[in-house]
Amino acid sequence: MATRTQSPGIGYRSGLRQKTLKQPIPCRGVGLHSGAVVSMVLRPAGADSGIRFLRTDITDRDPWITARYDQVVDTQLCTVIGNSDGVRVGTIEHLMAALAGCEIDNAIIEIDAAEVPVMDGSSEPFVFLIDCVGTVELDAPRRAIEVRKPITVGNAARGLTLAPADAFSVDFEIDFASPVVSHSTLDVRLVNGTFRREIAKARTFGFLEDAERLRAMGLALGGSLDNTVVVDGDRVLNEEGLRFDDEFVRHKVLDCVGDLYLAGAPILGRVTATRSGHHTNNEVLRALFADPTAYAVVEMPESAYAYAEALPATA
Repeated sequence: MATRTQSPGIGYRSGLRQKTLKQPIPCRGVGLHSGAVVSMVLRPAGADSGIRFLRTDITDRDPWITARYDQVVDTQLCTVIGNSDGVRVGTIEHLMAALAGCEIDNAIIEIDAAEVPVMDGSSEPFVFLIDCVGTVELDAPRRAIEVRKPITVGNAARGLTLAPADAFSVDFEIDFASPVVSHSTLDVRLVNGTFRREIAKARTFGFLEDAERLRAMGLALGGSLDNTVVVDGDRVLNEEGLRFDDEFVRHKVLDCVGDLYLAGAPILGRVTATRSGHHTNNEVLRALFADPTAYAVVEMPESAYAYAEALPATA
């Protein structure tokens, strides 16, 4: 199956062959919204199989769900995928972002509950685990979704545009009334480990004033200062503070990367997003694939890995 073994780490670039995990990776954690303890194993998979979830606790229905944009069934506060038998897995975006950032094309995600564990609220724990086991190249070319013409959903106040480009980049703007989160932008070209260095550590965030309302809705039951940056008025409640001065916009980029990896392959295109969320991220993929003239499936060009650093954020 594999033609080359790679040492652990994301800095290595080949980019021309598909990749999978070198070994299975077990992990365990709490679901952010369910509060349930979840066990999960990331397993290697063959070429052209993509990312698939297997609900190991389901025995009476089809337990398999393909991680793809057209399997998204809910986008309220997280991204949820499901199959035709009503089997679901939610809060997949941080894991999907890690798989995208580590260039994992094929994997089976075995999970015994309906929600991916939140870990520390970022993609870093998943990136660390992938780093530990390493990856292998498969005997198949890596393919990408090349954006051929601009696709826009939403509007100037809240929307997202996918436009042609020679590599994947995200230009994201947030604007919150909170004096802590406030207005911030980040423009980053996600190649050659930039995701790992600049984005993976950014944690999900929430507001203390919303906690009671969300829990009444059956959401954020597993949320804590261990896995969420909590903002209360003009201060961050987490004792260690922020990992980046602009951690909030970086996490929004992380979510966007994970949601857009549901295209089924890396995207060759530029994302320009304003106050976008999970719904808009999914909506732009549906719009893209609804127009056969807007995209093409191509073999990943080596030029897509040209190095570039993240551009500085502005507040």
